[in-house]
Amino acid sequence: MPPKKKTKKSTKKNPERSENDLEAKYRRSVLDVAILQDHIDLSRRYNAMQTEMTSEVQRMEKEVSQLSEKLVMCQQELSKETRAREQVEREKDSVIADLRHQLELMETDYEKILHENLDSLSSQLSAAQRGWEDESTAAHPKYEALLSEFGLNARNI
Repeated sequence: MPPKKKTKKSTKKNPERSENDLEAKYRRSVLDVAILQDHIDLSRRYNAMQTEMTSEVQRMEKEVSQLSEKLVMCQQELSKETRAREQVEREKDSVIADLRHQLELMETDYEKILHENLDSLSSQLSAAQRGWEDESTAAHPKYEALLSEFGLNARNI
């Protein structure tokens, strides 16, 4: 077989087709440009939002730090106030215990004085009773004789 001859292809371009291709490329380029512009605008928004979020996070971290310090100070103050209140309660309880002890001592002293006075009064009454009994014993026979003269019995009276 003989070698095949190369045939030349005609490279004639269709003018309508190339015009359509050019318009399509132009439209595609316009769309690509629009997409790239949107991408740029979105990137800018993303970067701006990221910057805002970073600054907001930093602000919140600073606020958390300040609040943590304030919490520690408040806890220390609470602890201090609690210790002071407990100290005041201990002192108050001590004063109350001292006053109760003094009250018990006073009660014992008054009880002792009252018993001594009652014993003294009792002895004075006993002495007075003995004196009256002695006096009445001496006066009794004398008055008994007088009563019997009148016809009265002294034991019935």
